[in-house]
Amino acid sequence: MHNLAPYAVTEVTSRGRQHHEVRPTGRSEFQRDRDRIIHSTAFRRLEYKTQVFVNHEGDLFRTRLTHSLEVAQIGRSIARNLHLNEDLVEAISLAHDLGHTPFGHAGQDALNTCMKTHGGFEHNLQSLRVVDQLEDHYGAFDGLNLCFETREGILKHCSLKNARTLGEVGERFLNNQRPSLEAQIANLADEIAYNNHDVDDGLRSGLVTLEQISTVRLFAQHLAVARQTYPAISERRLIHETIRRMIHTLVTDLIHETEKNIAAHAIQSLHEVRTAPPLAAFSAAVHELNQELKAFLRTHLYRHFRVMRMSAKARRIIGDLFQVFMEDSRLLPPHFQPQAEIDCPRAVADYIAGMTDRYAIKEHRRLFAVEEE
Repeated sequence: MHNLAPYAVTEVTSRGRQHHEVRPTGRSEFQRDRDRIIHSTAFRRLEYKTQVFVNHEGDLFRTRLTHSLEVAQIGRSIARNLHLNEDLVEAISLAHDLGHTPFGHAGQDALNTCMKTHGGFEHNLQSLRVVDQLEDHYGAFDGLNLCFETREGILKHCSLKNARTLGEVGERFLNNQRPSLEAQIANLADEIAYNNHDVDDGLRSGLVTLEQISTVRLFAQHLAVARQTYPAISERRLIHETIRRMIHTLVTDLIHETEKNIAAHAIQSLHEVRTAPPLAAFSAAVHELNQELKAFLRTHLYRHFRVMRMSAKARRIIGDLFQVFMEDSRLLPPHFQPQAEIDCPRAVADYIAGMTDRYAIKEHRRLFAVEEE
């Protein structure tokens, strides 16, 4: 890639792969990572994993797959403006949710509760586990053998206890260091994407009204501009015009504030990125507006009684599945049997985390529904 900043990740500065491979021809190392992620089984499953709405509730709502694509698009735009490695940002963005459970955050919380006495469950750590161990495509190694910097970006959060078991990729949590700027950008692109598409899905579903969300300053400001610019358009187009302006505001603010932070700390190398405070950030004013939006979504969408009902159902499904497989691991598919003999709780967690929403519902029905004569 040309014209990269001196603190961007390059193939020269990369710490490489866990297992040596001949360098790819016709593409970069991080493009190879992206391609392996896209061709993975876990990536295909994201099509049927939920964001807020369970998969069967409607065809127009975001899934983990469409969310990941939106994060990659936003992340690449930011990276290009900051002269960072776009391919790395894209790879991290596409892989960041590979380990997410069915049923969104409700599923993650339920599986973590089930695993509480067995090491817990962290979806970022599970995403790393997917790309390091669980994907089984290649003859020479388990997983996808991704570059260190891609794996580092996937692991956005990690407990110190788990970090101690991860070797090089866990060291930054123990040493209080930062990941690459590419990883920091992918993390904030994730936040921009899910906040704004949750606004869209919330309005589309009817769980949130235009009147309610017009109390949120970030939305209200751009709604007023959109109405003034296009006074005769439909409400659906008005919402889209508003949301795209919100995304633009957040992206441009993030670019400018990050540039200011890089200059303020006189960053000239990747090492200096790692030892500096977090550099990718919103300005104080926009951060406040963004937090207000997040608080609104938490109160009016994520805690809406219809969402809470589905969350309760999700917790019950995952709890039941975990219990029945723990009681008799022979009920697991053959592929998970060897791991179950070594660590049954982790094998069960791997199986459940890999399920799509509809597969989890069907599996629960197969195991618990009473067939009528």
